Amino acid sequence: MCISCSVTDDDFRWLEQIDSPEAVAWIDARNAEALALLGGEPFEHRRTQIREILDDGRRIPYPAVRGAYLYDFWTDAEHPRGLWRRTTWESYRDAEPDWDVLIDLDALGAAEGENWVWGGVADLPPRFDRFLVKMSRGGSDAVVVREYDVEAREFVTGGYALPEAKSGVTWADSDSVFVMTDFGPGTTTTSGYARLVKLWRRGTDLSAAETVFEGVEEDVVVGVITDRMPGFERVFLYRWLDFIRRETWLRREDGALEMVPVPEDATWSTHGEWLVVQPRTEWLGHPAGSLLAIAFQSFMDGDLAFEVLFTPSPYSALQGWWWTRHHLILDVMTDVRNHLEVLTPGRTWHRAPLAAPETGVTTAIVDTNTDENDDYLVASTGYLRPATLRHGCIPEGGEEVLKTAPSFFDTDGMTVEQFFATSEDGTKVPYFVVGRIDGRPRPTLMTGYGGFRVSRLPDYDGVIGRTWLERGGVFVEASIRGGGEYGPAWHEAARRDGRPKAYEDFAAIAADLVERGITTRERLGAKGRSNGGLLMGVMLTRYPQLFGAIWAGVPLMDMQRYHRMLAGASWMGEYGDPDVPEDWAFLGAYSPYHHVRADAAYPPILITTSTRDDRVHPGHARKMAARLLAHGHDVTYYENREGGHAGAADHEQEAFVAALASEFLWRRLDT
Repeated sequence: MCISCSVTDDDFRWLEQIDSPEAVAWIDARNAEALALLGGEPFEHRRTQIREILDDGRRIPYPAVRGAYLYDFWTDAEHPRGLWRRTTWESYRDAEPDWDVLIDLDALGAAEGENWVWGGVADLPPRFDRFLVKMSRGGSDAVVVREYDVEAREFVTGGYALPEAKSGVTWADSDSVFVMTDFGPGTTTTSGYARLVKLWRRGTDLSAAETVFEGVEEDVVVGVITDRMPGFERVFLYRWLDFIRRETWLRREDGALEMVPVPEDATWSTHGEWLVVQPRTEWLGHPAGSLLAIAFQSFMDGDLAFEVLFTPSPYSALQGWWWTRHHLILDVMTDVRNHLEVLTPGRTWHRAPLAAPETGVTTAIVDTNTDENDDYLVASTGYLRPATLRHGCIPEGGEEVLKTAPSFFDTDGMTVEQFFATSEDGTKVPYFVVGRIDGRPRPTLMTGYGGFRVSRLPDYDGVIGRTWLERGGVFVEASIRGGGEYGPAWHEAARRDGRPKAYEDFAAIAADLVERGITTRERLGAKGRSNGGLLMGVMLTRYPQLFGAIWAGVPLMDMQRYHRMLAGASWMGEYGDPDVPEDWAFLGAYSPYHHVRADAAYPPILITTSTRDDRVHPGHARKMAARLLAHGHDVTYYENREGGHAGAADHEQEAFVAALASEFLWRRLDT
């Protein structure tokens, strides 16, 4: 171990140079080794299978309702970079909707000599005739922005346009936009995001845009939220102090700013006359994770008489909420089983169920129309249940099935079971087991995340089903601390110096799987991405005796320098600051890169990343692989040249990486 080593002791710092000749040569050599090891007929067969699933035209096109149209971004074999398109409600109900293609990204990239990847749009209600389109080169977080006229089917000549940067842009009105971007030296935060909000008026140069708000360099990012409800239009300006805390100001019509006095760590939103707040810590006598409502203006005037809409329990938490025009839909989770409730404001808020909980099934709102009506789109899916998309309207009741996704694997004999493992401190940690459970140990693949209050919920994955479950494997989803499955306290327990609790939870589940006879240590594998990739690095270096193989995708690995690499500084609220000795004491205790030892017996590991990942620096993956190789360990490394933090820019690349991982894991666990 070398947790006391300084940053100057890093022999592989040269691999942080993204496109240096030395780094590129090292990547090429590792990629060639990976293909030589894992390539061949089985790999090609899996890659073909996965590509067929990803490109299948029967997938549900999940739309965003904007005015009279439903918008969708679609990729398939003929359009690997995708089509931005729209259709009407009437046509969408058909088995084969008549899609009006607005932008063909493959054709646009070919015409401009660019490898464009879709980044989304910012719409302009109520007419929705103009959009601000975001596109990136190779899938990075940095985007270019262009104004698009949907009626003319073209980008607006002389319209709003931003060069490549980590930008945010929001319509103020049809002739002005709020812009958050890199305006030059001193205008970005240490995390690489915008520090200034400017109001840019049509027909003027970006350099003439008026600064309306600014943060400080140590902030994560600044930005704008708009509430466009007719009669209650509001503009909020905010600065994220870290990944958890946010300060927000209401911008009055004369440009004056008035702070919104909600707790910095609370989650909140406005809708028409209402303000709803979910405190992260106890506030005004209300427990963390509750949901409170009050008239917004009354609150700004000093009223604190909130209506309580939800109170958590040790077993239940609020996952989120959505407004329709007149109603509020709550997503309530109890032991990782969710149900939806409808609340109607009034002198007292009326409550009614919208969806009942089911084991191993997630029901989630896809979209609502907050400006015009009380329609909603809701999808239900589970580990063994392909998604169903339904349309409903409150309060009429009843739901219309719009689309059903196809089955991609044979579920005969498969079950979904939920168990609870006991972690090191006695906490009961839930996990799902999916597959044919018949009393004999099978190749088993665990996954988890455990950070940033991200919940891991049941979902249908055709690739896992076809390449793992159908082959006789078992799949396990772990709901470890650091996530949001049980509300703010579940996240807080594994934040900063509590981070090891997430790792103890994952290790406890691994041991529980073996004790139950579901698998053996030799047949148990684990995978995780990003923060989940950090989880995998800790499993490798701290709990190697529990696993037969590990896959870490776009991972964090060097927790001493993570805050100095790309967007890493924005996560210090989650992990801690390595430059503070007290923080490095707990970060260094688990930083995977600093715990690689030559005399340890590690399971084989596959590490994958993307050269164009500008969120989690590929140097994490590169350096970890290099140090493992230098100490003689079994490590396979593959770096995709595109893809950003997603790791792949299109279905071809996604299928390639997934097939590589599938072969790696199956060969080592099917023993």
